[in-house]
Amino acid sequence: MSKNVVVIGGGIIGMCSAYYLHKEGHQVTVIDQSDFSKGASYVNAGIITPSHIISLAAPGMINKGIKWMFSSTSPFSIKPRIDFDFIYWSWLFKKASTAQKVEASIPVIKDINLFSKELYEEMQNSNDFDFYYQDKGLLMHYQTDKAGEEEWKVGQRAIQEGLKVENLTKEQVQKLEPHVDLNIKGAVYYHSDAHMSPNEFMQQLKAYLENAGVTFIANEEVLDFTTSQNTINSITTKTQQISTDEFVIATGSWTQKLSKKLGIRIPVQAGKGYRINVAQETGIQVPSILMEAKVAVTPMDGYTRFAGTMEVAGINEDINIKRVQTIANASENYYQGLKIDSKAIQNTQSGLRPCSPDGLPYIGKLSRFQNATVATGHAMMGWSLGPATGKVISELISEKKTSLNITPFHVERYHKKSRN
Repeated sequence: MSKNVVVIGGGIIGMCSAYYLHKEGHQVTVIDQSDFSKGASYVNAGIITPSHIISLAAPGMINKGIKWMFSSTSPFSIKPRIDFDFIYWSWLFKKASTAQKVEASIPVIKDINLFSKELYEEMQNSNDFDFYYQDKGLLMHYQTDKAGEEEWKVGQRAIQEGLKVENLTKEQVQKLEPHVDLNIKGAVYYHSDAHMSPNEFMQQLKAYLENAGVTFIANEEVLDFTTSQNTINSITTKTQQISTDEFVIATGSWTQKLSKKLGIRIPVQAGKGYRINVAQETGIQVPSILMEAKVAVTPMDGYTRFAGTMEVAGINEDINIKRVQTIANASENYYQGLKIDSKAIQNTQSGLRPCSPDGLPYIGKLSRFQNATVATGHAMMGWSLGPATGKVISELISEKKTSLNITPFHVERYHKKSRN
């Protein structure tokens, strides 16, 4: 049965939800507080990451955050502030940062990533799109034995999950990257990953949906909901009220603020990241993570993107030029001869990744409202998990069996605990 659906949020998660909802025959409207041209979906590293089997809430991350707290150049930073939502999220993050919980999440994260990669490839092979997509894997470059040993442990765990992973010497890496001079000891090579150009894909997806009859409402912030019993009747913006059959809440880092309007606690904190685009030829052919620096490097369609940092400091998109310069310096250190010019640094953009406390996204329907579905909290895997999340959202609204077991992504997993 065809339904009218409003998707709140025009990032990769909202847009993929709109795509699959349209494919299911629903009438879709996408509303966003921006003009559909900026945010985390446009500034991310564009890597599809089955390799990233370890969640953000890994043992030791809180201690690293505290250690790096006062450094303006650290790759991971948690800025302390007197804010109940932040304090509660931090407490939940610490509780989730156990080896047992991380281990339990490994197959969950791997499966949704692999499913999403399949869906990207389906989209690429359809006649709907013509976007840049390269299936070259991911190199985890390391300069120290310690970093190499730590990553190889992850690699061996990934092999147990069925992924193809190799531990390469510097000489073996240079055969994959013959046009760059690498200052590394070696790299762990995950064959499972792929990469894209986010801006191009987002533009093509929007154009496709507009041509297909999907309605877009730009620069319109959702302020509140009107509800009765177990139904959301409408959303209120600054200029209008919008009623529909179903609502999808794909509002990223702003989800916690909006979900409170419905009396639901969905802990999310914004993790700011930066990207630098280098237009000149770099010679880099394979996406990589610079291990010690925590910088992602992606050759895209016509340029190379250098992206990094995870700065948990509330909702703000300010550019910290010291962190940007740290990304540039680290990149030049790993790729000898690389020079990132001042213009590229000046044109840096930031984006806010929505981070759940346990490193797993929230995907599912709300229990209190029969016509509300949530999709958020994907942290650094938002780009990777866009199609899988969108597909599941469309299945839920179409009342079909979901392609994945979504129990680990239960939307109210913290709301219920807070009421007990």
